[in-house]
Amino acid sequence: MNKFIGAHVSAAGGVDKAPQRAADIGANAFALFTKNQRQWAAKALDPVIVENFKKECARLGFLPEQILPHDSYLINLGAPELEKLEKSRAAFIDEMERCRTLGLSQINFHPGSHLKKISEQECLERIADSINIAHRAVPDIVAVIENTAGQGSNLGWKFEHLSYIIDKVEDKSRVGVCLDTCHTFTAGYDLRTKEACEATFLEFSKVVGMHYLKAMHLNDSKVVLGGKVDRHHSLGRGEIGWECFEYIMRDPRFDAIPLILETIEPDIWKDEIQALRHFTQN
Repeated sequence: MNKFIGAHVSAAGGVDKAPQRAADIGANAFALFTKNQRQWAAKALDPVIVENFKKECARLGFLPEQILPHDSYLINLGAPELEKLEKSRAAFIDEMERCRTLGLSQINFHPGSHLKKISEQECLERIADSINIAHRAVPDIVAVIENTAGQGSNLGWKFEHLSYIIDKVEDKSRVGVCLDTCHTFTAGYDLRTKEACEATFLEFSKVVGMHYLKAMHLNDSKVVLGGKVDRHHSLGRGEIGWECFEYIMRDPRFDAIPLILETIEPDIWKDEIQALRHFTQN
């Protein structure tokens, strides 16, 4: 089994510190923010830090396909207000450019929210348009849409939302999906048993297509099935339970993509990674 397992590690002190932090927890994949995720603007990446990041990745054996950068939480690619939409699109293009500068190949992002000011369909159209605009501005980088829990007016919680966006993206070789297990579950797709996982991933395969699955976030959920609230828990301690994560570890469809922990206790990430690896060895 060729499983890339890691966590969303801190980039405090510079993105070049992230690879070692991932290695320290026994990871062979990692996620990171390339800038402060709660600010619109960021100074350009320091060329020295960029070079160090690339050297550290090479030294520790992290290839671009094992790294999943995440964009700013402020960005709303489906924003109803034109000013916010244009600001979001410019920020997203900047995020893509930062990834390209770092030698990375993809960017993970939340699709967007209609804020009850435009229809779901119009919001989904804007998200797809935003991806097309970013693709035209920045070559190579794959836009990886993260499914959401269905909180508020956030779209992307239904597999049909993801399919609709992808259908409108012009360059389908540069779009994919990151499925978050917590979000999937609280959006209403059961993952508690092997049989439930079979049914949910069959549904994803039919509606979206497994070939679009580029990454996963492995999180248990504090919230019940269909609760539509995003509250992560440590693996095996929430409403989903271990059977789901064992299923993912044993299934080759989830090989060679970043499988990223965003669980709530970073102190036990190393243990969680070891527990996940144990499933691949038995």
